[in-house]
Amino acid sequence: MELRDVQRAVDAWIGQFKDGYWPPLANLARLVEEVGELSRELNARFGPKTKKPTEADRDLALELGDILFVVAVLANQLGVDLEEAFRGVMAKYEGRDRDRWERKDVSANAP
Repeated sequence: MELRDVQRAVDAWIGQFKDGYWPPLANLARLVEEVGELSRELNARFGPKTKKPTEADRDLALELGDILFVVAVLANQLGVDLEEAFRGVMAKYEGRDRDRWERKDVSANAP
């Protein structure tokens, strides 16, 4: 699925409800909430703060999916094409950080 397809699917899902999109600041709060849920899970798995024995693990893929959903909501509200935005940010990283870190030796993996 392309990012534009993600944005269309989110728009179609929200479009079926009378109230439609929540205000952008409410959606920003939703995004922060979703990132917080992912942070809590990662901290429990890889950090020092373990869960209580009664707490179940969350599905990391679903947590990331929740974040993608809300990012698509915000992009739709603000008229941002996520594919264009992603191309732009990759160009930024490829230019700015091209020589920042040591690269892997890909010739070692060649047949």
